Amino acid sequence: MDASLTSLLHDAGRGDAAAGERVFALLYRELQGMARARLARAPRVTAADTGALVHECWLRMQSLGEQHFADRHHFLAYAARAMRSIVTDMARRHAAERRGGQVEHMTLDTSVADAVADAPEDLLALDGALEELSRLDARAARVVEMRFFAGLGEAEIGDALQVSLRTVQRDWERARAFLTLALKP
Repeated sequence: MDASLTSLLHDAGRGDAAAGERVFALLYRELQGMARARLARAPRVTAADTGALVHECWLRMQSLGEQHFADRHHFLAYAARAMRSIVTDMARRHAAERRGGQVEHMTLDTSVADAVADAPEDLLALDGALEELSRLDARAARVVEMRFFAGLGEAEIGDALQVSLRTVQRDWERARAFLTLALKP
């Protein structure tokens, strides 16, 4: 299936709408699982359900025009980034509504990616810290995105980033240490 999916991804990247729809149908369950994992960690941030998050993610990906994905892992990594963006935008809107447009930042526990606080302020603080981390260590930031926002395991992340399992583990440890320091008051 991976070979045919890769072929469909390449066709979709060249503008074949039917291939794009087929990719969406083939990966829908995986995208739903990613969305379910993401929303389970932030229940108060949004009233969106998994289907709505998957469809919003797909619409964002489609609005970018022709996208070239090397394989299934590349596609899912990109979808994880899109879901992160969507949930973060929802948290910003929610925080703006609750606080009259002024976001009050709160710290997260050191187990930031294992058990996220469900306040929108925490998610916004995490997003800002991830932006800073991505400027310093882009791969470590991608590991956090894929693990935290997409719910991917270390082996899947290694496949997507084309690095060893140990490299993913080191990046994860480095990212956790950075985020712990960045999110302290």
